[in-house]
Amino acid sequence: MCCDILPGVPLDEGFIGREYPPSSPYEVAREKIREFADAVKDDSSLYRDAESAKSAGYPDVIAPPTFAMRLAMTAQDVVVGDEQLGLDYSRVVHGHQAFRHHRPIHAGDVLVTVVHVDDIKARAGNDFLTVRAEIGTVEGEPVCTATSTLVARGTAEEGEQA
Repeated sequence: MCCDILPGVPLDEGFIGREYPPSSPYEVAREKIREFADAVKDDSSLYRDAESAKSAGYPDVIAPPTFAMRLAMTAQDVVVGDEQLGLDYSRVVHGHQAFRHHRPIHAGDVLVTVVHVDDIKARAGNDFLTVRAEIGTVEGEPVCTATSTLVARGTAEEGEQA
C-alpha cells in the first residue's frame, strides 16, 4: 500500500541520564538578536536599541525569550545525530518545548550549552525523547534551561506503554 509505514527501531532507554559535552562557545551578537526579533515580528526597543535596554537595567540589548531555541536546537543535534541512540529523525515531530530563564540573554554573552537526555518513554507505538539543554555563560553562570520533547512516530515496540 502507498501509505504503509515500516516500523522503526525503539530508542535505547539506557540513554536516560546521558550528558553530552558542552557545545562550542556562541557569542551573542546584536545583529543576531535583531534578526531573530524581526523573524518573530517583535519590535520591542529592548531587542534593538542598546540605550533603551540600558535604561531598563540591562547591560546591552536583550534577546526575545525564544532566542534560546537557537542554542538549544544546535546542541540537541548532538543527541539526534548519536547513531547509538537509534533515533530515525525522518519519523520525528516536535512534541513540546519549555524555557526556564534564569536571566535574559543579552548581546555580548558568550554561551555554551550542555545537553542531557532526561527521559525516553514509549506510548501508543511512539517513542518520546525528552532532552534538556542547560545554557550558560562560559564562566558557568546559568542563563536558560530549555526542555524539548521529540516524538518518534511508530518506533516503539508493539504493546509498550509508559
